[in-house]
Amino acid sequence: MPMHPDVEKILIDEKTLDEITTRLAGEIDRDYANAEGRVVLVCILKGSIMFMSDLMKKVTVPVEIDCMKVSSYGAGTASSGMVHIYLDLLRADIAECNLLIIEDIVDSGNTLNYLVKYLKGKGAKSVKTCTLLDKPSRRTAPFVPDYIGCEIPDEFVIGYGLDYDEKYRALPYVGVLKRSVYEQ
Repeated sequence: MPMHPDVEKILIDEKTLDEITTRLAGEIDRDYANAEGRVVLVCILKGSIMFMSDLMKKVTVPVEIDCMKVSSYGAGTASSGMVHIYLDLLRADIAECNLLIIEDIVDSGNTLNYLVKYLKGKGAKSVKTCTLLDKPSRRTAPFVPDYIGCEIPDEFVIGYGLDYDEKYRALPYVGVLKRSVYEQ
């Protein structure tokens, strides 16, 4: 696929995304091979859909899937710092569940820091996190993901599920959005 005209550069191509999901699936398989209880991949909507879809095809341990819709972003490109849950995880069997939160990107860390505490408070057997992209230079919360696809620089990225104003999610790569698109 040719590069979209709003993309400054491709940061992570399709081949590299495939290699990342393969590596992460192997790490998850290793760590959950002897897990007691259910293993549930929790997709954080909407940005993590493509990542979770590719990842769960490669995980070989038995897993279930569920979804949450959570955000700390309002309009624009900066986190508001307030975490809002729009679709909660409602499971009667949560005490039997090893939850693995699947996230597209960790920026400030506020959302996942909050979610891990929140889901542990609901009684989950265990709660871990897996992110495709990590931007530790933007971290404001004391949070480190359990599984990291790759670390990226402080640039505004789109594609492979990530968006700007609900656009660009379907791009098969992760690209840097041109500043002229969002600084108008």
